[in-house]
Amino acid sequence: QVQLVESGGGLVQAGDSLRLSCAASGRTFSNYAMGWFRQAPGKDREFVAAISWSDDVTRYADSMKGRFTISRDNAKNTVYMLMNSLKPEDTAVYHCAARPGIIASTWSLYAYWGQGTQVTVSS
Repeated sequence: QVQLVESGGGLVQAGDSLRLSCAASGRTFSNYAMGWFRQAPGKDREFVAAISWSDDVTRYADSMKGRFTISRDNAKNTVYMLMNSLKPEDTAVYHCAARPGIIASTWSLYAYWGQGTQVTVSS
């Protein structure tokens, strides 16, 4: 089992930045690929970004490229996502997720999920 706890969300204005954190506990964190997904009210869960266990492979949804940066610190069992130039359409609950093996952008391939952190961007 892997337990995930997100933090860092909040209410910001358009153009601001936020850094989300996801603290993991349980099994060896460095063996898992990590992903961030988001879900806005009335919308499907959406892939945001993912990072390999070794930190050498990352993947982003097209709308996040150049604005969001995913990173991880295996010594601290934590994955981060820096979000710059936030837009009102980025408003959602952001979840981190873990899966053994290679990274993936499909949410159903992830075995472990955090409860999420709310990000609200006002215009």
